[in-house]
Amino acid sequence: MSGVWVFKNNGVMQLVENYPAAEQGGATSKKKALVHLPTGHVVSSYNSLEQILKSLGWERYYGGDPDLFQFHKRSSIDLISLPINFAKFNSVYMYDIVVKNPNVFHVRDIN
Repeated sequence: MSGVWVFKNNGVMQLVENYPAAEQGGATSKKKALVHLPTGHVVSSYNSLEQILKSLGWERYYGGDPDLFQFHKRSSIDLISLPINFAKFNSVYMYDIVVKNPNVFHVRDIN
């Protein structure tokens, strides 16, 4: 994972990949994909992601924000929060899933 964590004006952190070029507006960051390691399949929808997470003990969390698709695990304090629109599912969310599910997911560059 290369890049720099940048704080936006609204207080949210965002990983900016290829930071020097991105800062100048000249670079396009590589597209990322979340891969389920046991099957080798790319997660291409929230339906498939939800099935995998449920098999790992994660449950849907219907907390507060209707703009978020969330999961929690009873055995931990972790919460996975994803944008409700899968088109906005980017590497920041993917790495959050990887960290909370070691050895199950991987983020790869795609063309």
